[in-house]
This record gives sequence, C-alpha cells and structure tokens, in this order.
Amino acid sequence: MRLVQEEATVSHPSGLFLQPRSKDPRYRQVFDQIIARIRDGTFPAGFRLPPTRALAAELSTHRNTIVRAYEDLEAAGFVTSTVGKGTFVSEHVVERRSGEPYKSPAARRGLPWSSLASNAVGVEPLARSNRVTRYATPPGSIDLGRMQPSEDLLPGNLLRRCLDHVLRTQRGRALGYAPREGLPRLRSIVAADLTSQGVPASAQDLVITTGSQQALDLIARVLVNPGDPFLVDESTYAGALKLLALAGARLIGIAADEEGPQLAALERHLRSGAKGLYLMPNCQNPTGARISRARREALVSWSHQAGVPLIEDDYACDLNLDGKPMPPTLRALDGEVIYIGTYSKRLIPALRIGYLLCPRALRPHFAALKYAMDLGTSALLQHAVAEFLDRGYLRAHVGAVNAEYRRRRDALEDGLSKHLPRGVRWSHPETGVALWLPTPPPIDPDALFEEAQRQGVLISPGTLNGVSPSDRRGVRLLFCAEPPERLLEGARRLGRAWAAIDRRCRTATGAGAEPRLEAV
Repeated sequence: MRLVQEEATVSHPSGLFLQPRSKDPRYRQVFDQIIARIRDGTFPAGFRLPPTRALAAELSTHRNTIVRAYEDLEAAGFVTSTVGKGTFVSEHVVERRSGEPYKSPAARRGLPWSSLASNAVGVEPLARSNRVTRYATPPGSIDLGRMQPSEDLLPGNLLRRCLDHVLRTQRGRALGYAPREGLPRLRSIVAADLTSQGVPASAQDLVITTGSQQALDLIARVLVNPGDPFLVDESTYAGALKLLALAGARLIGIAADEEGPQLAALERHLRSGAKGLYLMPNCQNPTGARISRARREALVSWSHQAGVPLIEDDYACDLNLDGKPMPPTLRALDGEVIYIGTYSKRLIPALRIGYLLCPRALRPHFAALKYAMDLGTSALLQHAVAEFLDRGYLRAHVGAVNAEYRRRRDALEDGLSKHLPRGVRWSHPETGVALWLPTPPPIDPDALFEEAQRQGVLISPGTLNGVSPSDRRGVRLLFCAEPPERLLEGARRLGRAWAAIDRRCRTATGAGAEPRLEAV
C-alpha cells in the first residue's frame, strides 16, 4: 500500500489517495470492487464490512486476498478493525467520484484578521527584516548573507553513527519527552565542556534549549514586562532585537568604542530600571568586535552597581580562527551572568540544541516556562548530541572547520582587497564567520544590498542590526556558506555593486572626481 497525490476512487480528508501495494491484476480487481462499494454507499461510513471469508466467497477469490485488501485500507485510515468486533468503514472517509471537481463550502464573510492580530506582529524589527526578505534570490547567486555552514562542513556521517547508536541502545527511551531542563547526561557533558573552556558550570544550573534563539526568548519572557527598558549594543544580533521587541521591551542602544560598550554611556542608565544588558563579548554580531578584558571587568562591576543583569551570548564558542588566547568570559568573572550558547554554528544548524547557564534562583522559572512552551527539546536529538560530545567528535570537527574557515576568510579578504575601491578598510575577523564592512556616507547599506543582489551576490545590510535603522552603516559578509573560489567571485560582484552605487551618488551630486572612500 502506498499513498499518492493523484486522482483515485476514494479520498481521505488529508488529501492523499489510496493505491493498493500489489500490481497483481486479480488483487487490483478485488480491491477496486471493495473501493467501489465504499464509493457508492453500499459500504457507508460506520458500516461493518463482511467477514473476510464471506466476502472472498462472494467475490470468488481467496480469503487471503481480502485480508490483504482490508490491511491496505486500514493502514491508510479508510477502515478500522477491532478484534472480536470486525472491520468498519471509518467515519471520516470522504466520498469523491473520479473526475468530480471539489466543491468548496458556501462563501462566507472573511474573519477580520487585521484587527485580530496582536501588536507583536507589527514590531519594527520584524517589519525591517520583512523588507529585506521580500527580495527574490537570483539563480546562481553567491551567498555571503547566510550564517550556515556549507554542506561539506556538516558532520552528517558522524551524527548518523550517534543516532544509530542511540536508537539501538536507548530504544523507546529516546523517543519520548525529555525532562524539562534537558537530559541529565547531556547537561553533565555540556557543563564539563564549558568548565574545560574556563566557563564555570554545573549541570544543576543548565537548561537545554531548542537552540540559543529559544534561550533568548526565555530570557525576554522571564525578565521583561511591556515597556521595560533593555540595553543592547547600538548594533547587535537582529534575532535578539526581534525577540526583545516582541516581549515589549523598550530597546536602548549603547555606543561602543574599540574596547566594548562605553562606560560613560552605561553610567547614564544606572537608575533607568533596565532589565538587562545583552552582549556578545567574544564575537559581536554583526561586527565581529571583541570586548577587552578590562572592559569585561568594568561591565561586571557596573552590573552589580546598577542592579542590571548581563546576558552573555557566546554563539561563536570555539570558532577562534587564529588561535589567540581569549579573555575570560563574563560568566567566568561573575556567576550572576546569564550565559547562552548553541551547537548550531559550530556543528549542525538542524540539531537546534542550545543551552542556558543561569543563576540558580532563575532556573526554576526558565524550566517551567520552557516546558509550557514546547514540552521539552527533542529527546532523540539530545541523546545524539550527548553521544557526539562524549565520543570527542566535536573537538576534532571544530579543529577541521576552523582551518577551513581561515581559508575562506583569507579568500574573501583577498577578493575585497582586489575589487573594492582603494581606501576601504575593515577589521580582520579573528573569531566567528563574519566580516563587517563599514560603508562611508556615499554608500547606503540598503542600496548596496539591492544592487549586490542584482549583481548576483547576497549580503546582509547593517540596517537589520541597529536599534534604529540608521544606527549602523555597513554590511555583514559571511564566509561559512561558500568555498574560497566562490568567495573570490562574490567579492568581485560586490565590487561591481559598490562601483555602481558610487557612480549613481556622484551623478546625483554632480561630483566629477572620484571621492576618497575611508572606512575604518
């Protein structure tokens, strides 16, 4: 038996139609006779089908043929069988004659969806993102806008081994709901892994989440009441801006210097009642900037003085491309810091396994709220990730991808040096998979994004990352999704787009000489 999307005698409410599994002409003839009786009402909904022996005699066939036909019908949901009672035509079977057009219910007045939708669907960061995603992707485009490893860097075979082992050894235990905080084994392994990296962690303080995005959502829901101020970098992760805005937070951008968020700017918010300060100290998104050790220590001191918790997003954990020593995490400096991480960027995005390391007083709130949201992150995937980590696969994998990401970063920088105007500067990415390219005043990030798409290269405009759309001038270029040769070509196409925008600007202003473009 198989279900196919094609015209047949009888349809199921799901829209799938039944074809018998056997191609034997006699079996097909008997099967069609039974279907015909359901179709014409001889066997209506709720009707008890004749015993297999009686129907076999009536149709002059072997009883086993009728048994097989009943099994096909039951597997597809057209009939139900109960031991001792018989086989009955399902109540939800919908009659549909071959070739007969579907007749929709009588026209009704549409519901007023525009007035029923909540205010959340109209928050500005969502609208800003929708304006960018509406553009169609031209065929053959080079993708410098997607923060996802290319398929050749995904350890699918290693994950398959782990899944096979889990299904073989755990059996049904891996297929049920997981504890609300996450599997104890995975929490213990994650805690040990974090501790080995200098992040003090206990399994009791960890909550496994469906990616770090859910961790951010939980933080916003636990900490924010509508109208509460929340501090972020002037330019930060667009996903965090969306979630905080959806929670009703009033976002306040904090200016930064070469060491991190400016202390003078933070001092102005000592008594603001802010519910948190969201930071990405090791690899800021979108700029790739890193907060200095001295500034991290000052941030911890400010946090306790102001009574404002620090939220540390270490999404690029382990993606240290040049191998230079990293400053201690904020969590290592202060156990009150809420620390989140994920395996999406350094392993496999589809796993959707992240974690939230929180002060012990908050863990019951996070666990209860998470359970209300999704009843627990996939137990099967948690078992698989635990096995993956326990076997030591992650360390070997991260070493390999870091080497490849260095190659790709160097190829992109080489291409930009060749194809962008003289005087354009950017910071060399030491961690993560993004290069931040500032744009001088003549070059509008949104205009560059649109022209780059026309030239066949996808980039991410910095207007998506600002608390205000005008907060950051620049574009983010990602080098994880394309091989080196395509990154070189992508830089060439971006250079063409940049030149086209520059020509339009000079034509509009009547400037004759090419301006010197300085971006630091």
